[in-house]
Amino acid sequence: MSVLGKGNAHGACSLLHAAALGYGANIALDLPITVRLLDRPSKREVKDKDGVLDAVLDAWMEANHPLPGGFEREDLHWGVHSKIPKKQGLKSSAATCIAALRALSQATETPLEPHEMVALATQAQTSSGVSITGSIDDAWACTSPGWKLVDVQAPIHEGLLMDEPGLQADEWTVLLVLRGPRKYQPTLEDFVSQTTAFQQALVALQERKPLVALTWNGRGTVAALRDVEGRKMANDSFMNSARAAGISGSGSALVIVVPAQQIPTIERIKSWYGSRFPEAEIIETSFLSSEIEDELE
Repeated sequence: MSVLGKGNAHGACSLLHAAALGYGANIALDLPITVRLLDRPSKREVKDKDGVLDAVLDAWMEANHPLPGGFEREDLHWGVHSKIPKKQGLKSSAATCIAALRALSQATETPLEPHEMVALATQAQTSSGVSITGSIDDAWACTSPGWKLVDVQAPIHEGLLMDEPGLQADEWTVLLVLRGPRKYQPTLEDFVSQTTAFQQALVALQERKPLVALTWNGRGTVAALRDVEGRKMANDSFMNSARAAGISGSGSALVIVVPAQQIPTIERIKSWYGSRFPEAEIIETSFLSSEIEDELE
């Protein structure tokens, strides 16, 4: 089995859900994914029930990009290694698309600009039915570290409004409380009815206060999703001295942010949710900052 091409990306969490105002924002998380384009089936089963990877190939070929020399579509296979929880609002589908497109780009020596990758990822997510907005902002978030504000109604090459370096990994700890795949698939109308909270999130982003935006977005999201448990869980995190908290995407993961040096607080929050929600999984991670990436280059 040969690796024809390899691509990397990462997950992210929501700062502003795009369904409410037509503006979406996300901040990158240290949740890596690697997608490999192979000439034979991977020994590890690739779970892609929504057909996102097939949709990526469809979008690639519809754009008249080449396949690797000497290969037909049926000769190509995928291998995926991901740390991103699926269907919990942490951008697993968008990250899969971006990583797969990078694998195709490497395999065929076809350079793509970031906005071109975002356009193809959006096409793939829309055709596979995994997004209600096209997830343009999600795809942008998965291309590079930091946080980004995107006008999802603008042409993709013009829609990136803010591209900020992000929050330092050594300053903040991010706790993810995973409650399993979302149970309720919302409509656009569900989010539009909660515009006040989302407008507060947008104002916070314009003031470059992403943690404030994360919290306001979370408040609007739990109301849109009618997620009573999620609202209570977010409130509990503030009782335990979290700096910010909110449901990401369309649910169901709760994202909690705590200053990294506050080790007792971090352990208390982990113990709190572990004892009260034993079926939930708790992951400790961090933000991805573009300043850190620049230092490593």
